Amino acid sequence: MSRPVVLITGVGRPEGIGAGIADRLASDGWDVAFAYWAPYDARVHGTASDETTAVQQQLEELGARVFRRSADLADPSTAPALVSDARDALGQLSGLVLSHTESVDSSILDTTLESFDRHFAVNVRASWQLIAEFARQVPSTGGRIVALTSDHAVHNLPYGASKGALDRIVLAAARELGHLGITSNAVNPGPIDTGWMTDEIRESAVARQPTGRLGTPADTADLVSFLLSERGAWINGQLLKSDGGFSS
Repeated sequence: MSRPVVLITGVGRPEGIGAGIADRLASDGWDVAFAYWAPYDARVHGTASDETTAVQQQLEELGARVFRRSADLADPSTAPALVSDARDALGQLSGLVLSHTESVDSSILDTTLESFDRHFAVNVRASWQLIAEFARQVPSTGGRIVALTSDHAVHNLPYGASKGALDRIVLAAARELGHLGITSNAVNPGPIDTGWMTDEIRESAVARQPTGRLGTPADTADLVSFLLSERGAWINGQLLKSDGGFSS
């Protein structure tokens, strides 16, 4: 039997949430198209080189056909082309996982217009475009949309505001695209240490965790895997927290 195809954005670093989700879905039997933007990883995470070859090799070892593409989602022409190219390479997309983000801390008084606009271009406009293009090509059997969100807004104005807008788009999609057999949910994974945390942030986050540990990409991937499966078909239009009790 043919494997379903999922497009995952934000899979630039092997230790990231996107790569963890890709690994899990490849293990579940999905073929994987993934997008990344190395200049963002270099600017925000200090990544010196493109690490996506290793990500692709890992997915192929898990049995997946793989398509990868560098994608600057701040460019309005990128999202439609990404969906089209992924479909041409692997076939119709049955899953869409939005794990890309623009995330640069700033507050109400010091956020620049350029930063604000970039956050909304990447986190909101591109996500809307990707969801719309996904729906236009979804197979008759339907599909699944999952977006990663956050409620971190204090001293993180453009990121938090743009994630709030993303939530509304994803929840609207559950209603507007239901006739196509599409489910749409947002997942808030809480703080996941993928290499961005300082010792101070890590200690503070652990202190708030009832479990006594930080979340991992695999923790988030477990829920995304379920939502994309037939067992998760009745969960729709939800903003789900999968944070080990961090927000309780």
